[in-house]
Amino acid sequence: MYLVQDGDISAFEVIFDRHVDAAYSLAHRICGRRAMAEDAVQEAFLSLWRANSRYDPARGSVRAWVASVVHNRALDAVRVERAKAGRDVRDELAAERVAGTERTESEVQRRDERREILRALDALPTDQRQVIELAYFGGLTHSEIARKLSLPAGTVKGRMRLGLGRMRALLGDSRAVVL
Repeated sequence: MYLVQDGDISAFEVIFDRHVDAAYSLAHRICGRRAMAEDAVQEAFLSLWRANSRYDPARGSVRAWVASVVHNRALDAVRVERAKAGRDVRDELAAERVAGTERTESEVQRRDERREILRALDALPTDQRQVIELAYFGGLTHSEIARKLSLPAGTVKGRMRLGLGRMRALLGDSRAVVL
């Protein structure tokens, strides 16, 4: 980060490469739409490049800093989208003629699948659920989870494998577990 603060583009590229996948995953969970999530991540990284001197290692890791900025940008994007939707359609007849994303079949199916996955996740033992949540919702790697929970990496991997296997069984073998 010291190199980034000095304006080193290649150092920023390293930061970007290390954190862009977790950033996109977080933004997509918040936005629910690929394009909106991509825009939020792009805006976040532009902001990070412009405000690189604001990073303070005493306040947390680079990953946490990136996640915080992405989280805020994604929430802003959702708020803007909701505000636009509220302004664009004023009368009820026009609102009925416009297909809302909440009413589409694919959106309904996605929400149903999400509920099923969350129920399966809730059915897991706490230790298995915890590592899965940290990996998929927190964007942490196995080694980062191991450090965070003060566990051996093999234990984290084992819990992850057992938890995902149990979720697969709860959801049915034909469905892939994709969080």
